Amino acid sequence: MLTPDQRAIVTATVPLLESGGEALTTHFYAILLAEHPEVRPFFNQAHQANGDQPRALANGVLVYARHINQLEALGGLVTQIVQKHVSLQILPAHYPLVGACLLRAIREVLGAEIATDTVLAAWGAAYQQLADILIGAEEKVYADTAAAPGGWRGGRAFRVVRKERESTEITSFYLEPQDGAALADFAPGQYIGLRLPVNGQDIRRNYSLSARPNGRDYRISVKREAGGVASNYLHDHVALGAVVELFPPAGAFVLTDSQRPLVLVSGGVGITPTLAMLDAALQGTRPVVFIHFARNRAVHAFRQAVDARQDRYAQLRRFYVYDSHVEDDDAPHAIGPLSDAQLGAMLPVNRDVDAYFLGPKPFMRRVKRQLRELGVPEAQTRFEFFGPAGDLG
Repeated sequence: MLTPDQRAIVTATVPLLESGGEALTTHFYAILLAEHPEVRPFFNQAHQANGDQPRALANGVLVYARHINQLEALGGLVTQIVQKHVSLQILPAHYPLVGACLLRAIREVLGAEIATDTVLAAWGAAYQQLADILIGAEEKVYADTAAAPGGWRGGRAFRVVRKERESTEITSFYLEPQDGAALADFAPGQYIGLRLPVNGQDIRRNYSLSARPNGRDYRISVKREAGGVASNYLHDHVALGAVVELFPPAGAFVLTDSQRPLVLVSGGVGITPTLAMLDAALQGTRPVVFIHFARNRAVHAFRQAVDARQDRYAQLRRFYVYDSHVEDDDAPHAIGPLSDAQLGAMLPVNRDVDAYFLGPKPFMRRVKRQLRELGVPEAQTRFEFFGPAGDLG
């Protein structure tokens, strides 16, 4: 339990975190990954190299320090962390390793004159408080998931029963439980954790479930990333009949019940969770606007599938926006980036809508600004990051 003096110390370090938090977390990860290789599977090394992971952790630590006296304000952040941890199977035993490396990084980056024993004791207590919150919340998710029909805990073997090329970059994998037992439902928008043995190393990745629950199989649709260790392994080495290990569905970016019109905006492979959301929404009567951005027709996955839904469901309006196009029959509805007026023309006239968007960070930053300026209530917009969270302004 944090004492009032310890809370005051943590609060007093906020300015230091604002100016030097990223240097601290970069050093923390260097220590953690060098001295505890057993945790490396949980981290995408590309996110380490480009600074996304240290930046995200620095922001999270800063937010926690700012709200140390009002932890209820952390609600959304805690939920996102818990869901991500569950998808990768973070366990209580991992927390002491992280805590020790974090305190050491604080001492080594800030120096002994600033990071005194008293300061480290305060941060140690603050870290333990947060760890206890996360461990408790994660255990509840693990237990509830295992108790649900078709649910499980830890890894479960799945067989690739279908592998389908969706574009020049994206391939879908249809995965059925190898044990033939029941399969848990999930909320449209969620993702699964996947453990892969790549070059003798265990790596873990999250992939959105790109089709709504059917009780039979899960579908993930994976973009081949240049230099992507997991994506290239899946494309090149995981063939029909292969067995892979999955962790249960997780994620807080989910389609919620509402009668308001639904707007789904995706960029690139960000289309994957919106497909599950689209099919779930089309089972009702709410109007749906589906807007997808792609570089060109060749990389645009699922165009025919969405076109077929446009023909079948009167409440659906779909729009495609490309950076460029070559053939007339590939023509999109617009060439991007869209002006506010162009995007506004695609939205319902009444901006009282629920809007979900996902894609590359610059794309999301622009969409968030445009939706706000076009009058969509910010409380009714939802987004998620592929990888570490970032700042959309």
